[in-house]
Amino acid sequence: MQSFKQLTEQELVQAFANGTEQAISELVCRTKGKLYTTIYVLVKDKYLAEDILQDAYIKAIDKIRQGHFSNDGKFCAWISRIARNLCMDYFRKGEGKAKIVLSDGRDIFDYLDLQDDNIQDRMMSKQSGSRVRKLLELIPQDQRDVIVMRLFGNMSFKEIAEESNTTLNTCLGRMRYGLLNIRKIVEERQLVI
Repeated sequence: MQSFKQLTEQELVQAFANGTEQAISELVCRTKGKLYTTIYVLVKDKYLAEDILQDAYIKAIDKIRQGHFSNDGKFCAWISRIARNLCMDYFRKGEGKAKIVLSDGRDIFDYLDLQDDNIQDRMMSKQSGSRVRKLLELIPQDQRDVIVMRLFGNMSFKEIAEESNTTLNTCLGRMRYGLLNIRKIVEERQLVI
């Protein structure tokens, strides 16, 4: 059995196109976390993000089988574009409205592995999560998106730049200004998180 871990994304796509079904599994494993985060940042709904994630992979698989993959071997960037287009189609159809808030308490913290020992710890964690979401709602969308992708999606700034179709310096600036804005709000309102 061939080891797929050492293959590049381009080689995996080619192997899948040539009939090696296991190659797509490796591509999915490599990209699903980042892709889900990208989709979630756009739609702000856990279940909708999961549906769009599946649709994106189905569409990508169909396109690869038809011989339509051409992105200089950058599968992750290519499927991210497919996913963003599916999100935009969803909003264009009027099936969803862009939300300013990040959704109910659990969604962001689903990315984190919080192990609470007792009810008091769980309650404090839930309250802190609620406060963090409210703070994120108060900063500009572009800054919020970078913070969510970086801190909760564990994406590198280079990956965020690719996902948001901006430069690395723009992403770094958005992160910096987003954190400064949050700090300013916390100080002005004398909040405790």
